[in-house]
This record gives sequence, structure tokens and C-alpha cells, in this order.
Amino acid sequence: MKTPRILPTLLAGFALLLSLYPVPAHAQGASKRRPRVAVMDFDYATVQTVSAAVFGTNVDIGKGIVDMLVTDLVKDGSYSVIERKALDKIMAEQNFSNSNRADPTSAAKIGKLLGVDAIIVGSITEFGGETKKTGLGGIGGNWHGVGLGNVGHSNSKANVAVTARIINVDTAEIMGVADGKGQSARSSTNLLGGGGNWNGFGAGAADFSNSGFQQTIIGEATKQAVDQLSTNLVADAPKIGVRTIVVEGLVAAVEGDQIILNVGSNAGIKVGDQFNVERVTKEIKDPATGAVIRRLASTVGVLKATDVDATSAICAPVSGAGFKIGDKVKTVTQ
Repeated sequence: MKTPRILPTLLAGFALLLSLYPVPAHAQGASKRRPRVAVMDFDYATVQTVSAAVFGTNVDIGKGIVDMLVTDLVKDGSYSVIERKALDKIMAEQNFSNSNRADPTSAAKIGKLLGVDAIIVGSITEFGGETKKTGLGGIGGNWHGVGLGNVGHSNSKANVAVTARIINVDTAEIMGVADGKGQSARSSTNLLGGGGNWNGFGAGAADFSNSGFQQTIIGEATKQAVDQLSTNLVADAPKIGVRTIVVEGLVAAVEGDQIILNVGSNAGIKVGDQFNVERVTKEIKDPATGAVIRRLASTVGVLKATDVDATSAICAPVSGAGFKIGDKVKTVTQ
């Protein structure tokens, strides 16, 4: 009886199909996670006088613009962006000054505490109107009017320019630079014109994500500048390497099925991270000096972080039992 040749023929045909229609990369295995970033409020010191003239008061336009930028980055999906409340908490703990917003070294320190791969800092370099008509005492060019966006008797288009840098949190090295510029399509004697009754800048805050603001002359230019900046930052995403962090700590307490560690988010720990747990069973000492030269250890089990704060983590057992205070824990996390 001859061996059927149907199976080999089918296999050959299947191999041909695979060569013509390769399996997508995401189906071949787990893809590397997206770069995790935090975005600092932008520095606006160079345009503070101008922006105060536009709004009639000092408004934190650096925060307002970053809120818009974060929205753009989250929608795009190239980055994993840290929540603002986590950033604010670390900055408060570190007594971070607004004057350090654009400083790479200070930002890198904050980013490292957050456990991100990179931190984005930026500056607003232009924010106001450009008048083309004189009749204001001979003033033209980049004159920026005063009081709630008024620009005197001349029509003005709004101009906004922003620049950003992507900072390596380990070295404070600048890994990428991006910018964005915007100009309103309309002209007006009031840069806040066109936005209905928008007044989202009370108490020094600025809700730039509000559609009312984006309908104003200055809001239109701001949105255009931020969108361009976001596009350029997304293009730089491949420059950011995903950090691998080795974290070591100790079991600080055992409360039933909850094992508390003495390391937390400040060390880079996240909910879901798993730890190998070992117990030192013997210390080998140098007979000449008495110094410990090696520690022998036995495996106790594996823990998984279920709740994390800045300095501690609550874990649940994945395997093993009999965890004790002083047991060593170690994980490699991204």
C-alpha cells in the first residue's frame, strides 16, 4: 500500500501561503512596551508679560499647553504617559520649583523617581499677536497689546511657538528636540475673540482643552502649535529606549496573605511586578578579615505587587509560603 501524499502537499501549500502573507509582528510574540514618559509643565517666563497682557492676569499657560499636549500624545498611543497626579505628588515631595521646569537635570531627577523612560520639558517662546497696521504711536511688528487680549485699534493674527526636549532620566542627556508653531487663520482686535463667553483662566489656572478657548484667535494658534509639536514628538518616540531596572529590597512585614516590602514606586516598582524571594541561610566570612565574602540563600517563593506607594509595596504570594521579615526580594522590571 502506497503512503498517501496528500499531507505533504497540504503542508507545502501552507508554507507557501505563510511566505506570501507573513504573520504580523504582534501575533508572533509579545511586543515591547511603549516608552513611558512624563511631561513637565512648560516654562513660559519669556512670554509671561505678554500672556498676562492677553488674559489681563498671570495665567499658567505652561500648564494649559501641556494639558493639550498630553491629550494629543495619549490619543496617538506611541507613548504611555504618566498621570498628572503622580507627577504632581513627586514634585511636591521634592519641593520642585516652577523655575526648574525647563532644567534637564532637575527634570531627570523627577523622571527617575517616577520610573519613566524619559521626561519631556519645554518652553513657550511666542504667545501673542502680530499687528500689521500702525496708528498706535508708530508701533508695528510684534506689538502685543494689553488687557484681556485687546490689541488696540489694529487687527492682529495670533502667533504661538513652543519647543520641547526629550530628556534621558539616567543621564539628563537630550535625546530629541521638537517644536511647533501656529498662527490663527483669522485676525481680530481681541486675541480672545471668537470664543463666546470663555473665561477658563480663573485663579491663575488655564483650561486650554476647553472648546471655547480653542475657538478664540489665540486658542486657534495654540491648538495648531501643540498639534505640530505632538506630531514631532511622536516622530522621536523610536529614539527612547525602554529602561530595565533591577530592584532589590526586603520583606518589611507579613500580615496574613499580605507581604509588605520596603521598596516602592521611588525605586521603579509598579503594580503587577513580580519578585523572587530568597532567604539567606549562611554567611561565608573571610577567615583573615572577618568580612562577609558570600551569602548562601534558598528560594522561598514569588510575590506579585498589588498596591504600590512611594516607599513600599503590598504583595500577594504567587508561589511558595512561609515568607518572613528580612527575606530578600529582587525583580527586573521595565
